[in-house]
Amino acid sequence: MAFPTLPPGSVEPPGAPGIEPRWTSSDKSAVGTSVSSASSVWFTASHGILNEIYAPRLDMACVRDFGFIVTAEGYFSEEKRDADHRVQAIEDGIPAFRLVNTARDGRYRITKTVFSDPEREVVLQDIRFEALAGRLSDYRLHALVAPHLVNGGSDNTGWYADFKGRPMLFAEGSGRALAVAASVPWLARSAGYVGFSDGWQTLSRGEGLKEEYCCARSGNVALSGTLDIQSQQGRALVAIGFGTQPEEAALRTLLSLEQGAEPALKHYRAGWREWQSGLLALDEPHDPGKLNRYRVSTGVLATHRDDASGAIIASLSIPWGFSKSDDDLGGYHLVWTRDLVETAGGLLAAGAVADARSVLDYLAVIQEVDGHWVQNAWLDGRPYWYGIQMDETAFPILLYDMLLRSGAIDGSERGRYLPMIEAAAGYIVKNGPATQEDRWEEDAGYSPFTLAVEIAGLLAAADAVEAAGRLDAAHYLREVADGWNERIEEWTYATDTELSRRLGIEGYYVRIASATDGGLSLRRDFIPIRNRDDGDAVLEADLLISPDALALVRFGLRAADDPRMVGTVAAIDAELRRDLAAGPYWYRYNNDGYGERIDGGPFAGSGIGRLWPLLTGERAHYELAAGRADEARRLLAALEASASEGGLLPEQIWDSEDVPQRELFLGRPSGSAMPLVWAHAEHIKLLRSLRDGVVFDMPPQTFARYVAAKPAPAPFCWRPAERRNRMPAGRRLRIELASPALVRWSADHWATAADSPCRDTGFGMHVLDLPTQALGPDTIDFTIFWTETGRWEGADFRIEVI
Repeated sequence: MAFPTLPPGSVEPPGAPGIEPRWTSSDKSAVGTSVSSASSVWFTASHGILNEIYAPRLDMACVRDFGFIVTAEGYFSEEKRDADHRVQAIEDGIPAFRLVNTARDGRYRITKTVFSDPEREVVLQDIRFEALAGRLSDYRLHALVAPHLVNGGSDNTGWYADFKGRPMLFAEGSGRALAVAASVPWLARSAGYVGFSDGWQTLSRGEGLKEEYCCARSGNVALSGTLDIQSQQGRALVAIGFGTQPEEAALRTLLSLEQGAEPALKHYRAGWREWQSGLLALDEPHDPGKLNRYRVSTGVLATHRDDASGAIIASLSIPWGFSKSDDDLGGYHLVWTRDLVETAGGLLAAGAVADARSVLDYLAVIQEVDGHWVQNAWLDGRPYWYGIQMDETAFPILLYDMLLRSGAIDGSERGRYLPMIEAAAGYIVKNGPATQEDRWEEDAGYSPFTLAVEIAGLLAAADAVEAAGRLDAAHYLREVADGWNERIEEWTYATDTELSRRLGIEGYYVRIASATDGGLSLRRDFIPIRNRDDGDAVLEADLLISPDALALVRFGLRAADDPRMVGTVAAIDAELRRDLAAGPYWYRYNNDGYGERIDGGPFAGSGIGRLWPLLTGERAHYELAAGRADEARRLLAALEASASEGGLLPEQIWDSEDVPQRELFLGRPSGSAMPLVWAHAEHIKLLRSLRDGVVFDMPPQTFARYVAAKPAPAPFCWRPAERRNRMPAGRRLRIELASPALVRWSADHWATAADSPCRDTGFGMHVLDLPTQALGPDTIDFTIFWTETGRWEGADFRIEVI
């Protein structure tokens, strides 16, 4: 459909190109989609109205918001600002919602049933308008739509026109189009520039809609239309559809309208009922009139899943979106491998085996050629951020192992995933164990969380390659894992600090320590604290605490009652725990800056870190591992209490005095992201763990190897990037190199020497084991000849045997 020829009397709306575009509130009250693959559209709601709508992919936001304005003689009211809002799922586990908005002045009520058409890219709103004061004829109901095609509010064009004789609203931008139609006539329509000539502006000034504003080109635009609510006694069905062309969007929209709300909703409900019926019955006892929180969580996970690829995004939200412009293209509607695997684990815990398996298939396809996965990516695998987080390379191996143990992968299919596993394991051994970024995407070094995931991943990979008959390769991976495991304390365990002395404990695991040579003391490391107003702030590594250390128990590397873990929990609680009325919650780490500013203003590169309900779920798993199931259940209740009215779990909750004007209340969701899919996955896994009496996703290999037993000492490893110069007597020395080489070495101060070639491990590393076990106190001298380039290293290296 070409842009319409401007009819006589039409004028260019003033104010082009409009104010700078912004997204909207990230604290969603509802998210939904159809389980049918024929419907590639996802919707969100907040403050009683539709917010971002995504089509035809989860990472393509096309609408900022879609709400209604009510006017009467001398009266103007916007439902999202001037009404009290209630949200309710129409049925347990089915993300179709009833939004009830009652004007605070008592004059009207708008009730909307919101869901998507299972057959096409259309979102439907079945609307009932009630006049609580006066008569229906006293009021006018106006739709207001803010297109943001695609992932941006700039350079959109909006207009109104007829399609096949049916009056509609249209917008186009970035190769996508939308159309809006209603089951009742439009009394007026207009298109304008946001902040100047859009419908909100003209209606608020008492001017009505300006029908002469029929087209607003290339800007931040809004569409408006007045619905003839009297024609159906206050009822109307409003549809918004999407397509590549305006005609396609119009056709889909009208098809949905012609079908009607009742048949579409019946189909929508049936699809969700069938999906939910295939899950495990982990439902908690609850009042039938209240939320079934398990089914809320399962619905959230499925809603964030792309059926075509198997990918799952982190959240259908943009944190602090109301302060974000087109510069923030990604928001949280991106794929983070860590969040993706954690979410797949939640699906598996709930019994959605096929959905979890499709995540692994997706990961196998988007893996980078060198074996790692990018920090985050669009659904098609294009990188968004390029940071290297080593846990994100290990997590897919653990997902494979979980699926294998659950029976989702049988023996005949193992070979299909072996190349992915071998490439990932190779990347880990070549580039680990230190990480460029920790799981909070901020600092480099040795992180207990990352170390736990890497080591568990290597052991799972060893099992996979052993099953393929590669016994030597499996043995090598286990030795690498053993060597890293025995150095965790060297890298991350701080003793005799001001904090440990104050708490009366020996020490604790720190959040992260720099990847540097030079002794066992952490005190010389200073870790930059990101996202603070004082951008140059640093903290000594041995004073930086995080619940991340609980991963050593979660992934089976340390026992929950290990004195080092018990001391660490004491330090975590002393520094990071906050007890609220609903229960305890924790901060990510001391001096965190990722959260609202001190006055509650939105995070904009700096702020103050707030409480994370996710960490309450992780702590509950620790308590369960420690044999304290009752405490784990108490923490489950605290996790659930942090949710919104509709049961959505936020990324962060507010931890300070109420700031009503910013909608910030103690213990309630903050403005970061809601829902956080990872938190809902943790909720499901916790329900499963409590039912089974064991931590659902704890890898059995690590627990059996490091807690239930103790492996033989691993080789003492030397790498060019970590030139260790002292080793204990009685250990085998291993030289690990990233390229083929010959090592010339001597055990008698170069009186004699031997030339020994390194062997290829099959994982990109070439190693030489020197027979140093029988040596007493002495030295080993060596140098390296690089065979591919035919050159000597040009330096000698010495290791003291002590």
